[in-house]
Amino acid sequence: MKSISFKTKFKQVIFVAIALLGLLILIWLRQPLTSLPSSDRLETNNISLEAIEEPIRPIPLKIPLNSEKVKLGEQLFYEVKLSKNETISCASCHNLKTGGTDLKSLAIGIDGAIGVFNTSTVFNSGFNVKQFWDGRADNLEEQIEETINSPNEMNNSSWQEAIDRIQQSAGYQASFKKIYNSKITSAAIKNALATYVNSLYTPNSRFDRFLRGDKTAITPREKQGYLRFKTLGCISCHQGVNLGGNMFQSFGVMTDYLEKSERSKETENPIVTQQRIKRALRNSALKERDDLLFKVPTMRNIALTKPYFHDGSAPTLEMAISVMGESQLGQELSPEDIKLIVEFLNTLTGEYQGKML
Repeated sequence: MKSISFKTKFKQVIFVAIALLGLLILIWLRQPLTSLPSSDRLETNNISLEAIEEPIRPIPLKIPLNSEKVKLGEQLFYEVKLSKNETISCASCHNLKTGGTDLKSLAIGIDGAIGVFNTSTVFNSGFNVKQFWDGRADNLEEQIEETINSPNEMNNSSWQEAIDRIQQSAGYQASFKKIYNSKITSAAIKNALATYVNSLYTPNSRFDRFLRGDKTAITPREKQGYLRFKTLGCISCHQGVNLGGNMFQSFGVMTDYLEKSERSKETENPIVTQQRIKRALRNSALKERDDLLFKVPTMRNIALTKPYFHDGSAPTLEMAISVMGESQLGQELSPEDIKLIVEFLNTLTGEYQGKML
């Protein structure tokens, strides 16, 4: 691995300090860390509990959404007619029975096309400030727009292709007329799907119950794991309602994981290699940095969503934590630290529709 110059090292230290300062400001302001542009927004403003002093906020137990839009969006989520050859749906990659992901290193789209990134969980994605690993979609509707038309996903050359297939159903025609008072349009499809995705939130994890005042909800070792999570610095990026999803970070603040990792060199998608992930969040103070910026992923239900990282190169939580310690914190974490953090992360599995995932 190439050596790191003093100048580069100094910049990295300043970068970490800025992230920590931002976290302190967010805690001081005591405002929810959500920014959801969907017309059916998720609101978290009515949280009143001891957790106000913590950098992590519990997911609200109830979020009001238009039930008819949710029902229609659910139908569309499983609708293969949205794909060009009617073979895959949104649920093909975002399986609700496997943590809202496909458990593959890289997403697999229409006709076996290999995607650029690992499939992010659909659960709680409405809380993310941007969508996709590189943040190229400002909201869920924009994410759906790209998914429908992407050659690696549903591969429609235009929205009209998908609409023509959907409107063959009299049931769909009636639903769109009743809910949107219009014929089937791309805007209505995106809105219904986004509203359904916003309904895929998972409250009432054991850790959320702990934050709400049930001090017996997690074990002493899990509490130790949370303390390690905070004191080591993981919390500087993984905080807020979603324990992530609200900022972008360089993968390799202290060491270049992608350059060092033989696993990554062997499996990284060629498109990703060519572009070197020169992605930066629009309107971000970090936009001048083009060195592997990724949206910080949520830690919600993380025990269910292996493999980890944008390229799926970490098959276990233990490996992911070890890599993060080295590449982001500049520390070689002890086996005991890793075990404790894993135990804490296991408390973040929540409930969907009243049942534990």
